[in-house]
Amino acid sequence: MLARPAHRLIAAAGLTALLAACSTSPMGRHQLAFYSNDELSQMGEQSFAQYQQELPTVGGKQANYVQCVAKAITAEIPASEGIGSWQVKVFKDDTANAFALPGGYIGVNTGLLDVATNQNQLAAVIGHEVGHVLAHHANERVSTQAATQTGLSVLQTAAGLSGAGGEQLMGLLGAGAQYGVILPFSRQQESEADLVGLDLMADAGFDPRVSIDLWQNMSASGGSEAPEWMSTHPSNAGRMEALRNRLDEAVPRYEAAKQNGRRPDCKA
Repeated sequence: MLARPAHRLIAAAGLTALLAACSTSPMGRHQLAFYSNDELSQMGEQSFAQYQQELPTVGGKQANYVQCVAKAITAEIPASEGIGSWQVKVFKDDTANAFALPGGYIGVNTGLLDVATNQNQLAAVIGHEVGHVLAHHANERVSTQAATQTGLSVLQTAAGLSGAGGEQLMGLLGAGAQYGVILPFSRQQESEADLVGLDLMADAGFDPRVSIDLWQNMSASGGSEAPEWMSTHPSNAGRMEALRNRLDEAVPRYEAAKQNGRRPDCKA
Protein backbone atom coordinates (compact mmCIF):
# COMPACT_ATOMS: atom_id res chain seq x y z
CA MET A 1 0.00 0.00 0.00
CA LEU A 2 1.27 3.46 -0.83
CA ALA A 3 2.06 5.80 2.00
CA ARG A 4 -0.37 8.67 2.45
CA PRO A 5 2.05 11.35 1.11
CA ALA A 6 2.49 9.26 -2.04
CA HIS A 7 -1.28 9.04 -2.44
CA ARG A 8 -1.41 12.84 -2.18
CA LEU A 9 1.35 13.29 -4.76
CA ILE A 10 -0.40 10.97 -7.24
CA ALA A 11 -3.74 12.69 -6.68
CA ALA A 12 -2.15 16.10 -7.15
CA ALA A 13 -0.41 14.98 -10.33
CA GLY A 14 -3.67 13.58 -11.66
CA LEU A 15 -5.52 16.79 -10.87
CA THR A 16 -2.79 18.85 -12.53
CA ALA A 17 -3.01 16.69 -15.67
CA LEU A 18 -6.77 17.05 -15.80
CA LEU A 19 -6.62 20.82 -15.37
CA ALA A 20 -3.98 21.06 -18.09
CA ALA A 21 -6.26 19.06 -20.39
CA CYS A 22 -9.26 21.34 -19.89
CA SER A 23 -10.51 23.91 -22.36
CA THR A 24 -13.58 26.13 -22.54
CA SER A 25 -16.33 25.92 -25.14
CA PRO A 26 -17.70 29.03 -26.92
CA MET A 27 -20.59 28.94 -24.43
CA GLY A 28 -18.24 28.95 -21.43
CA ARG A 29 -18.49 25.25 -20.55
CA HIS A 30 -15.38 23.40 -19.34
CA GLN A 31 -14.25 20.51 -21.55
CA LEU A 32 -11.67 17.75 -21.58
CA ALA A 33 -9.16 18.24 -24.41
CA PHE A 34 -6.31 15.73 -24.43
CA TYR A 35 -5.42 16.08 -28.11
CA SER A 36 -3.73 18.79 -30.14
CA ASN A 37 -5.31 20.41 -33.18
CA ASP A 38 -2.82 18.53 -35.37
CA GLU A 39 -3.86 15.19 -33.89
CA LEU A 40 -7.56 15.97 -34.33
CA SER A 41 -6.96 17.18 -37.89
CA GLN A 42 -5.22 13.91 -38.74
CA MET A 43 -8.15 11.95 -37.32
CA GLY A 44 -10.56 14.11 -39.33
CA GLU A 45 -8.58 13.62 -42.53
CA GLN A 46 -8.47 9.84 -42.13
CA SER A 47 -12.15 9.60 -41.27
CA PHE A 48 -13.15 11.75 -44.24
CA ALA A 49 -11.07 9.58 -46.55
CA GLN A 50 -12.81 6.45 -45.29
CA TYR A 51 -16.24 8.05 -45.68
CA GLN A 52 -15.40 8.76 -49.33
CA GLN A 53 -14.46 5.12 -49.81
CA GLU A 54 -17.81 3.97 -48.45
CA LEU A 55 -20.19 6.30 -50.30
CA PRO A 56 -20.23 7.73 -53.84
CA THR A 57 -19.83 11.48 -54.17
CA VAL A 58 -22.04 13.74 -56.27
CA GLY A 59 -20.86 16.59 -58.47
CA GLY A 60 -22.58 19.10 -60.70
CA LYS A 61 -25.31 21.48 -59.57
CA GLN A 62 -25.89 19.87 -56.17
CA ALA A 63 -22.21 19.97 -55.28
CA ASN A 64 -21.87 23.59 -56.43
CA TYR A 65 -24.88 24.58 -54.34
CA VAL A 66 -23.64 22.93 -51.16
CA GLN A 67 -20.13 24.29 -51.68
CA CYS A 68 -21.53 27.81 -52.16
CA VAL A 69 -23.34 27.69 -48.81
CA ALA A 70 -20.40 26.04 -47.04
CA LYS A 71 -17.95 28.61 -48.43
CA ALA A 72 -20.02 31.48 -47.07
CA ILE A 73 -20.24 29.82 -43.65
CA THR A 74 -16.57 28.88 -43.35
CA ALA A 75 -15.47 32.35 -44.47
CA GLU A 76 -16.65 33.56 -41.05
CA ILE A 77 -14.43 31.19 -39.09
CA PRO A 78 -11.63 33.02 -37.24
CA ALA A 79 -8.12 32.47 -38.54
CA SER A 80 -7.15 31.52 -34.99
CA GLU A 81 -8.88 28.17 -35.54
CA GLY A 82 -5.98 27.26 -37.83
CA ILE A 83 -8.08 25.76 -40.65
CA GLY A 84 -6.77 27.15 -43.91
CA SER A 85 -9.35 25.65 -46.24
CA TRP A 86 -12.33 23.31 -46.11
CA GLN A 87 -13.05 20.29 -48.27
CA VAL A 88 -16.76 19.94 -49.02
CA LYS A 89 -18.32 16.81 -50.52
CA VAL A 90 -21.88 15.76 -51.31
CA PHE A 91 -22.56 12.06 -50.77
CA LYS A 92 -25.24 10.09 -52.57
CA ASP A 93 -27.34 8.83 -49.69
CA ASP A 94 -31.02 9.24 -48.89
CA THR A 95 -30.59 9.91 -45.18
CA ALA A 96 -30.92 13.52 -44.07
CA ASN A 97 -27.42 13.71 -42.64
CA ALA A 98 -24.46 16.07 -42.63
CA PHE A 99 -21.24 16.34 -40.66
CA ALA A 100 -18.12 18.44 -40.22
CA LEU A 101 -14.77 17.13 -39.01
CA PRO A 102 -11.71 18.68 -37.38
CA GLY A 103 -9.16 19.85 -39.90
CA GLY A 104 -11.72 21.31 -42.31
CA TYR A 105 -13.99 18.62 -43.79
CA ILE A 106 -17.72 18.88 -44.50
CA GLY A 107 -20.00 16.15 -45.81
CA VAL A 108 -23.64 16.55 -46.83
CA ASN A 109 -25.91 13.70 -47.92
CA THR A 110 -28.24 14.22 -50.86
CA GLY A 111 -31.14 13.23 -48.61
CA LEU A 112 -30.64 16.35 -46.54
CA LEU A 113 -31.43 18.52 -49.56
CA ASP A 114 -34.99 17.18 -49.49
CA VAL A 115 -35.42 18.49 -45.95
CA ALA A 116 -33.34 21.69 -46.01
CA THR A 117 -35.27 23.26 -48.86
CA ASN A 118 -33.40 26.56 -49.39
CA GLN A 119 -29.99 28.10 -48.83
CA ASN A 120 -30.89 29.47 -45.39
CA GLN A 121 -32.06 26.09 -44.11
CA LEU A 122 -28.97 24.38 -45.53
CA ALA A 123 -26.84 27.07 -43.88
CA ALA A 124 -28.49 26.25 -40.55
CA VAL A 125 -27.41 22.62 -40.89
CA ILE A 126 -23.88 23.37 -42.08
CA GLY A 127 -23.53 26.08 -39.43
CA HIS A 128 -24.59 23.58 -36.78
CA GLU A 129 -22.10 20.95 -37.96
CA VAL A 130 -19.26 23.46 -38.19
CA GLY A 131 -20.34 24.64 -34.75
CA HIS A 132 -19.38 21.22 -33.39
CA VAL A 133 -15.88 21.75 -34.81
CA LEU A 134 -15.54 25.30 -33.45
CA ALA A 135 -16.72 24.14 -30.03
CA HIS A 136 -14.12 21.33 -30.10
CA HIS A 137 -16.74 18.69 -29.41
CA ALA A 138 -14.79 15.98 -31.23
CA ASN A 139 -11.76 16.58 -29.00
CA GLU A 140 -14.01 16.50 -25.96
CA ARG A 141 -15.66 13.27 -27.02
CA VAL A 142 -12.45 11.47 -28.00
CA SER A 143 -10.80 12.70 -24.79
CA THR A 144 -13.70 11.49 -22.65
CA GLN A 145 -13.61 8.13 -24.39
CA ALA A 146 -9.84 7.92 -23.87
CA ALA A 147 -10.19 8.82 -20.20
CA THR A 148 -12.52 5.86 -19.64
CA GLN A 149 -10.48 3.26 -21.53
CA THR A 150 -7.32 1.54 -20.32
CA GLY A 151 -4.26 2.57 -22.26
CA LEU A 152 -5.94 5.34 -24.25
CA SER A 153 -7.10 2.83 -26.86
CA VAL A 154 -8.63 5.59 -28.98
CA LEU A 155 -5.11 6.53 -30.07
CA GLN A 156 -4.56 2.95 -31.16
CA THR A 157 -7.78 3.14 -33.15
CA ALA A 158 -6.58 6.33 -34.81
CA ALA A 159 -3.43 4.59 -35.96
CA GLY A 160 -5.28 1.93 -37.96
CA LEU A 161 -8.45 3.11 -39.67
CA SER A 162 -9.83 -0.06 -41.16
CA GLY A 163 -12.90 -2.11 -40.40
CA ALA A 164 -14.59 -1.67 -37.04
CA GLY A 165 -11.71 0.44 -35.69
CA GLY A 166 -12.07 3.05 -38.39
CA GLU A 167 -15.83 3.15 -37.97
CA GLN A 168 -15.41 3.66 -34.23
CA LEU A 169 -13.21 6.71 -34.80
CA MET A 170 -15.64 8.07 -37.39
CA GLY A 171 -18.36 7.73 -34.78
CA LEU A 172 -16.31 9.55 -32.17
CA LEU A 173 -15.64 12.41 -34.56
CA GLY A 174 -19.27 12.67 -35.61
CA ALA A 175 -19.29 11.08 -39.06
CA GLY A 176 -20.34 7.54 -38.28
CA ALA A 177 -24.13 7.64 -38.31
CA GLN A 178 -24.12 5.82 -41.65
CA TYR A 179 -22.63 2.77 -39.94
CA GLY A 180 -24.72 2.63 -36.79
CA VAL A 181 -21.64 3.04 -34.60
CA ILE A 182 -21.79 6.75 -33.85
CA LEU A 183 -21.52 7.83 -30.24
CA PRO A 184 -24.02 10.68 -30.34
CA PHE A 185 -23.02 14.15 -29.36
CA SER A 186 -24.46 14.88 -25.95
CA ARG A 187 -27.58 16.99 -25.54
CA GLN A 188 -25.36 19.77 -24.17
CA GLN A 189 -23.05 19.61 -27.18
CA GLU A 190 -25.96 19.57 -29.62
CA SER A 191 -27.47 22.63 -27.96
CA GLU A 192 -24.13 24.44 -28.08
CA ALA A 193 -23.70 23.61 -31.78
CA ASP A 194 -27.21 24.93 -32.48
CA LEU A 195 -26.36 28.31 -30.97
CA VAL A 196 -22.83 28.57 -32.40
CA GLY A 197 -24.21 27.62 -35.81
CA LEU A 198 -27.02 30.18 -35.55
CA ASP A 199 -24.52 32.98 -34.93
CA LEU A 200 -22.27 31.68 -37.68
CA MET A 201 -25.01 31.58 -40.32
CA ALA A 202 -26.16 35.06 -39.30
CA ASP A 203 -22.61 36.44 -39.63
CA ALA A 204 -22.44 34.87 -43.11
CA GLY A 205 -25.60 36.67 -44.23
CA PHE A 206 -28.10 33.81 -43.95
CA ASP A 207 -31.40 34.52 -42.20
CA PRO A 208 -31.21 32.85 -38.76
CA ARG A 209 -35.01 32.92 -38.37
CA VAL A 210 -35.24 30.22 -41.04
CA SER A 211 -33.50 27.77 -38.68
CA ILE A 212 -36.90 27.34 -37.03
CA ASP A 213 -38.38 26.28 -40.37
CA LEU A 214 -35.60 23.73 -40.76
CA TRP A 215 -36.41 22.02 -37.48
CA GLN A 216 -40.09 22.05 -38.32
CA ASN A 217 -39.16 20.21 -41.54
CA MET A 218 -36.97 17.82 -39.58
CA SER A 219 -39.82 17.12 -37.20
CA ALA A 220 -42.26 16.51 -40.06
CA SER A 221 -39.87 14.20 -41.93
CA GLY A 222 -38.74 12.24 -38.90
CA GLY A 223 -42.10 11.11 -37.61
CA SER A 224 -42.53 10.55 -33.88
CA GLU A 225 -39.54 11.17 -31.63
CA ALA A 226 -38.66 9.90 -28.17
CA PRO A 227 -39.28 12.22 -25.21
CA GLU A 228 -36.38 14.59 -24.62
CA TRP A 229 -35.41 12.95 -21.31
CA MET A 230 -34.91 9.62 -23.13
CA SER A 231 -32.67 11.02 -25.85
CA THR A 232 -29.11 12.29 -26.06
CA HIS A 233 -30.43 14.97 -28.43
CA PRO A 234 -32.69 17.87 -27.51
CA SER A 235 -36.25 17.40 -28.72
CA ASN A 236 -37.17 19.32 -31.86
CA ALA A 237 -39.48 21.51 -29.80
CA GLY A 238 -36.70 22.17 -27.30
CA ARG A 239 -34.26 23.08 -30.05
CA MET A 240 -36.71 25.49 -31.64
CA GLU A 241 -37.39 27.19 -28.33
CA ALA A 242 -33.65 27.66 -27.67
CA LEU A 243 -33.13 29.01 -31.19
CA ARG A 244 -36.01 31.46 -30.80
CA ASN A 245 -34.48 32.68 -27.55
CA ARG A 246 -31.20 33.34 -29.40
CA LEU A 247 -32.77 35.31 -32.26
CA ASP A 248 -32.62 38.60 -30.33
CA GLU A 249 -28.85 38.34 -30.71
CA ALA A 250 -28.64 36.54 -34.05
CA VAL A 251 -30.98 38.77 -36.08
CA PRO A 252 -28.95 41.96 -35.44
CA ARG A 253 -25.83 40.06 -36.50
CA TYR A 254 -27.65 39.06 -39.69
CA GLU A 255 -28.69 42.66 -40.39
CA ALA A 256 -25.13 43.87 -39.79
CA ALA A 257 -23.79 41.20 -42.14
CA LYS A 258 -26.15 42.35 -44.90
CA GLN A 259 -25.06 45.96 -44.40
CA ASN A 260 -21.47 44.79 -44.78
CA GLY A 261 -22.26 43.17 -48.13
CA ARG A 262 -22.71 39.57 -47.06
CA ARG A 263 -25.64 38.52 -49.22
CA PRO A 264 -25.08 34.92 -50.36
CA ASP A 265 -27.02 33.81 -53.41
CA CYS A 266 -26.58 30.05 -53.67
CA LYS A 267 -28.82 28.36 -56.23
CA ALA A 268 -30.21 24.91 -55.49
